[in-house]
Amino acid sequence: MPKAMKWAIVFVLTFTLVVNTQVHKAAAETAIVGVDSLNIRSGPGLTYDVIGTSKRGESLTILATSDEWIQIKHGNGTGWIASWLVTMNTTASKKSSLVVSRVDRLNIRSGPSVGSSILGRMNAGDEAKMIDQNGSWTQIIINNTTGWIHSEYITEIAEQVEHVSTEQKQDTFTIAVDALNVRKNADLSSKRVGIIYKNESYEIKEINGNWVRIVFDTDKSKEGWVYSFHGSISSSATVANNKQVATNNTVTILSNGTNIRESATTSSPVATRADAGERFTIKSQAGDWFEVALPNGKSAFVAKWVVSTSEDIHTEQQTKKENSARVPGTLKGLTIVVDPGHGGNDRGSTGARGTDEKDITLLTSERLASKLKAAGANVILTRESDAYVSLRKRVAVSHQVEADAFISVHYDATTTPSVGGFTTYYMHERQKSLAMYVNDGLASSVALRNRGAQPGDFLVLRENRQNAVLIELGFISNPGEELSVTTDSFREQASLGIYNGLLNYFNSN
Repeated sequence: MPKAMKWAIVFVLTFTLVVNTQVHKAAAETAIVGVDSLNIRSGPGLTYDVIGTSKRGESLTILATSDEWIQIKHGNGTGWIASWLVTMNTTASKKSSLVVSRVDRLNIRSGPSVGSSILGRMNAGDEAKMIDQNGSWTQIIINNTTGWIHSEYITEIAEQVEHVSTEQKQDTFTIAVDALNVRKNADLSSKRVGIIYKNESYEIKEINGNWVRIVFDTDKSKEGWVYSFHGSISSSATVANNKQVATNNTVTILSNGTNIRESATTSSPVATRADAGERFTIKSQAGDWFEVALPNGKSAFVAKWVVSTSEDIHTEQQTKKENSARVPGTLKGLTIVVDPGHGGNDRGSTGARGTDEKDITLLTSERLASKLKAAGANVILTRESDAYVSLRKRVAVSHQVEADAFISVHYDATTTPSVGGFTTYYMHERQKSLAMYVNDGLASSVALRNRGAQPGDFLVLRENRQNAVLIELGFISNPGEELSVTTDSFREQASLGIYNGLLNYFNSN
């Protein structure tokens, strides 16, 4: 069940959960609530009990951070809130200094982790004002954008107050999707005032959270807002410099427990596992894989989408997929991301008979991935073991491989044990057709009640530039349905239904 719906589950077993997530000292003093009602929980995850609420606009004192969760003062104790529902408010009392990027295309991220969304990039020599630090991350302000960069790739210098540059670097926003609506205000429900197209670049006037205000005609008389996840922000110097950069000779692992395999395929045996921050020397490249040297002298392969090079260079020519003809009845030439919901310290829902959602989503996803690969698809699983993967990291994988379809697999739950059935969710209108085909495929394959294809406001759909759906394969809060959906025969039929839905969708398109 997706994170946005977990508040409704009151039957979750209240076992003590030992979380191995690293907790960092707070990087900001306060967080401002950005939703009408924000749940405050007893621990850093949606499976923890709600111990209070906070209203929009309230300022909460930050004590620490853990992945995408923030520990705050709550009454006479503490509580945890979701970082994606608040905005950070740093103080101005920090020491004033500047940082200079030592590399090109250094990612500026929305939070202090590699799983946070990219707001823009710095090139070698670009300066930014440092306002805070959190472990190996530095918070900066550059061109009216506040974000985080990795401290390893910058040099701190004293700020020269008396020096003011008269040459202003103009930021631009480059469109990454086929067509993008320009809106009057920074809101998806706001009136559309124009439309812009892929690879076009526009002058940025203002950045407000996930929204960018641009000038979008030649005489600079029209302005509007666009959603930043559908493009990239760069300075004029970056746009003008289109030189090819040599491939780096090392890769850095992005997540704990990353599989390094014996050959360049996700079905190959695991040679070893590596944790975030570990580095390996690149020996060669094989499609979407790096051949790397292990400490024992042997070679193995790691997927490009789970690592970064030291300068995180991804030019358009490097990431652009080739459009190849597809034989009807196959999925050859298509890239499909299968996303097993939850994992690690995020159990998801717990069934009436004790089933953890995170376990059966992985089993079902593995069965689905096998069918898709047999049909010729290039399949990427967002997790292959019981590991925590942030929602934004899952979306980042979808963007990085330019997925033709992103399928998030979940099992549902509610407080009413008699409720049952499967549902296929979409967020954007462009995702509706895929959702309907997948839902029809399931309806012809499984014997559960068909709850239909419905709109659903989930992060992996909302912020996904690719075609994406989220499937709830039955209610494990229903004791009878839990018995059914946890069987191997159900997983076979459900994965077959999703496979047929995808096949029919791509055949019709």
